[in-house]
Amino acid sequence: QVQLVESGGGLVQPGGSVRLSCAASGFIFSEFVFSWFRQVSGKERELVAHIGTAGDATNYHHSVQGRFTISRDNGKNTVYLQMNSLKPEDTAVYYCNAVPLIGASDYWGQGTQVTVSS
Repeated sequence: QVQLVESGGGLVQPGGSVRLSCAASGFIFSEFVFSWFRQVSGKERELVAHIGTAGDATNYHHSVQGRFTISRDNGKNTVYLQMNSLKPEDTAVYYCNAVPLIGASDYWGQGTQVTVSS
């Protein structure tokens, strides 16, 4: 059974930091590329960060470039999103997404809420 379980969200003050984790199971982790998306109620889900299978290829939304870092641990089947210098506009539900190198099916986690507020 495929599972992506996000954790680490919560309430954080502006300028603060939080690290999200996405624990994966039920598939060959190293054969998937991963992304973090976020969504605010009433708006479309947007891509925040993306990482390749070996962890050496990353891309970021321009609004988080230099503040967020995506990483992966293929030994722990976990993807991370380190979020620094958080702003109120970073408030959203953050989702983990896994896409296989070969094949059409992708997978989503249930999401974790991050709220940036004083």
